Amino acid sequence: QVQLVESGGGLVQPGGSLRLSCAASGVFARIYTMGWYQETPGRQRELVATISSGGTTAYADSVEDRFTISMDNAKNTVYLQMSGLKPEDTAVYYCNAEVGHYLGTRSTAWGQGTQVTVSS
Repeated sequence: QVQLVESGGGLVQPGGSLRLSCAASGVFARIYTMGWYQETPGRQRELVATISSGGTTAYADSVEDRFTISMDNAKNTVYLQMSGLKPEDTAVYYCNAEVGHYLGTRSTAWGQGTQVTVSS
C-alpha cells in the first residue's frame, strides 16, 4: 500500500507563486515516476508535469515556462514550484506516483488532492 500526502495549496493572487509538495510512504521497492495532475469541474484530470526517478521531466504546454517539477529521491517527495500563476490554473491538484513492488509488480497511487485558487 502506497500513501501520497500533498500539501502547499491555497489562495494566491494572479502572478503569484506556490509550491506543492507530495510525500510517498508505505511499502514499495522503488518509485518510477511522480507527477501532478489538475482537475476542474466538468473536465477530466489532466497532466501538469511528471518526473522520473532519473530526473526526466515533462510538462503540459500551458505551464512549461512557469512551473518546475523536482523530486527528492531520498525523501520520496515530489515538488511543484508554480510561478506566474493565472486564474486558469485554479484547480484541484493531485499527486501521482508509479511504484514498483518487491514481487515485481507495479501500481499507481493518487493523493487526496489539494486546492489551488488563483484570484484577486
